[in-house]
Amino acid sequence: MIPITPPKPDNPPTETVNDMIRASAAANPDRLAVVCGDTTRSWAAFDARVNKVANALIGMGVQKGDRVAVLSPNSVAYAELFIGALRAGAVITPLSTLAASEALEKMLKDCGAKLFFLADQYRDLAAPFLDAIPAKTIAIDFEGGLPTYETLLADAPDSDPGVPVGLDDPCNLIYSSGTTGTPKGILHNHWMRAAQMARVGPNGYADDDARTLISTPLYSNTTIVCFLPALVGGGTVYLMPKFDARRYLELAQKYRITHTMLVPVQYKRIMDVPDFDDFDLSSMRCKFSTSAPLRADVKRDVLARFPGKLMEYYGLTEGGGVTVLAAHERPDKLHTVGAPADYSDIRIIDPDGNELPQGQLGEIVGRSPTMMTGYFGRDDLTADYIWTDKTGTQFFRSGDMGSFDEDGFLVLSDRKKDMIISGGLNIFANDLELVLLDDADVVDAAVIGVPSDEWGETPLGLVVLRAGATRSADDIRDAANKRLGKSHRLSAVEIRDELPRSSIGKILKRELRQPYWEAAGRQI
Repeated sequence: MIPITPPKPDNPPTETVNDMIRASAAANPDRLAVVCGDTTRSWAAFDARVNKVANALIGMGVQKGDRVAVLSPNSVAYAELFIGALRAGAVITPLSTLAASEALEKMLKDCGAKLFFLADQYRDLAAPFLDAIPAKTIAIDFEGGLPTYETLLADAPDSDPGVPVGLDDPCNLIYSSGTTGTPKGILHNHWMRAAQMARVGPNGYADDDARTLISTPLYSNTTIVCFLPALVGGGTVYLMPKFDARRYLELAQKYRITHTMLVPVQYKRIMDVPDFDDFDLSSMRCKFSTSAPLRADVKRDVLARFPGKLMEYYGLTEGGGVTVLAAHERPDKLHTVGAPADYSDIRIIDPDGNELPQGQLGEIVGRSPTMMTGYFGRDDLTADYIWTDKTGTQFFRSGDMGSFDEDGFLVLSDRKKDMIISGGLNIFANDLELVLLDDADVVDAAVIGVPSDEWGETPLGLVVLRAGATRSADDIRDAANKRLGKSHRLSAVEIRDELPRSSIGKILKRELRQPYWEAAGRQI
């Protein structure tokens, strides 16, 4: 692996997340640790089950550093597997349930997982490759010719195996989207995860009655950055196997939820529930948002009607620079993603790698205590991801475009790869999307570049209209173009029933672009 040297905070972590969760279990044995549906675990029971998982893994030959993969919806068993694998010294490898079978097979072969835990819901997805992967498959919640999770745990001791795990040891492996091509495995070590636990106290996760509701999948870093702090704080984690806006509100009210992590599309859907204001959400203290920018208008609505603080994080699964916006404290900065977090150093660079001054638009690069170890087995890709300043200090390239305003708050523009080059001019899709979303009849929008014989490529708007809206696509386009400069106008608008999104709410633009480029016989 290429050696990556993150900056050290003034009070660097001295314990791993493993140690911190052990302490939480010892301090709160009778308190609920994890709840999913009708299944509950007290901290004492959860800790014992985690030990059983760890001992069972070790009994099946798992050694320190081995990868243990999981394909499952959120569940109590998944939470036990996640922490149990870490306690065994293994590298937990949660797999995306949205990936195609071919991509999942590539992930499992790439990481060389020793064990693969599979939930019934995804048996058909896994069936094409089960005989081709090196991992031994364990059935989490079904029977049918495979060893089962409960049978595996039945004879395993519930005492702590005491595997020594250090801060430099690998912790988890998260694969990139994996919709096409060969996914990249992002490897985090225990230092990185332990450094994130500095948020536990300031964000209230350690409060005596902290209750965290998680509705994003455990294979996502978005979820992990909330799931682990909630456990380290000794609180109760409520897991939703699948997100539903009304069900979310029902659970938040029923369990008097104090903390939650949501992605932008979830906030929008929750706020659009017709009787949102009838739910009692007064227990909510802190809400987090990440994975994509939360629109300023949605932030304003959340601040006005959804109790508790609103904290937006900008960062990458790979790590690097992190910004934080305490939206409840800075309502004047809702168009930004905040200012650099403690110990984060963020710069803006031009295409030649030169630093740009405040106010100028360029690629965002950053470093912080939370940086990946590297792409698993791919030093070549890791090297491409690193930008080095004149002093030799390493920064991670984000692929995002942005600039700092006069107060040092980061304003995002777009992904480099989503930039549309039309007639030699750079057009940022996000700028056009904001204009479309300002239309009262538009509830969702994406702008993509499609092939053009005249311009090379040209911007196309894809919109979802509010229920009951009857306007034509041309009318939506013309209204938007009246507000756009001549060089940035939309060539057309198409109306869709919905836009494809990942499980953490990101619009799948490659999926949107692909048919247009294939029809033109051109590569994306």
